[in-house]
Amino acid sequence: MTRLAIRRRFLTRGATVAAAALLVTACSADPDRSDNTSSAPITPAHLSYTLPNDPVRMVLPATGAETRWTQGLDVFGQQVARATAASCARKVGIGLPEQIPVAFIRFFELPDLDFIARHGLSESAAVPTSAAGPESTRSGSKAAIGRCQDEGTAALSALRDSYGPLQRAWFTELADLRRGPATVRALGALPDCLSRHGFQVRDEQDFMRLGDARGQTASAADLPYIEAEMGRAYATCMRPVEAVREPARLRLRARFCADHADDIRDLRRTLVPMLRLAEKQHGVRLAFPAP
Repeated sequence: MTRLAIRRRFLTRGATVAAAALLVTACSADPDRSDNTSSAPITPAHLSYTLPNDPVRMVLPATGAETRWTQGLDVFGQQVARATAASCARKVGIGLPEQIPVAFIRFFELPDLDFIARHGLSESAAVPTSAAGPESTRSGSKAAIGRCQDEGTAALSALRDSYGPLQRAWFTELADLRRGPATVRALGALPDCLSRHGFQVRDEQDFMRLGDARGQTASAADLPYIEAEMGRAYATCMRPVEAVREPARLRLRARFCADHADDIRDLRRTLVPMLRLAEKQHGVRLAFPAP
């Protein structure tokens, strides 16, 4: 996964992705926050295996910190698909085409500013690899490979069908927040703030394009410092924007949960047991990026 893909995965990505507790648990929580303005280089991210106390936070994130769970859920589905396809291939004694490694993908429409300030603009934890049996080097026919890949796609669909429609509806509602007057005003101040940090850009997208360009041309030795510099500038300058958007998203989620109360109850009752069962069936562990 290139840094370009990581940075450009804005809200449009949410439109394609996709434990009984009181409704207020995930529908009114506010994340812990901390400022990190140190000039030290970025530090490596780690993995967490701890689920949220309410699975709603994993499926319907309203804060940057909650998207760590959403990223993990998304990666888990991809790993289930690949594990299923690989199991099929082993059974018929063929190899599958090489694929790009799975990566945790940021949601920059819900920026995880504390994580970005600590780890840089696009760096994240490494996705854990699952223990798999030896792969065959024998080439399979296009039809045989296609059948195994179809099995993987079906496994992914079976997993996401349980929460995908609700998640897509949530991300669709989030799209309207970017056009709100308060958000527009806050984003309007972003270029001046970034300029004070040495980045002459027109808007947030322009800053991401600059990050892509620098990342593509930087040496391996310089890249961590570029990541750190741009990540801290972005996190600092986006805090006033998130001070407007986070409360609005939390209020919106509260209404969304109330409007979809039956679906929310089903999600809380079934999602975690289904994920645990999938872990056992496919030998994949659900994991999340952590500071």
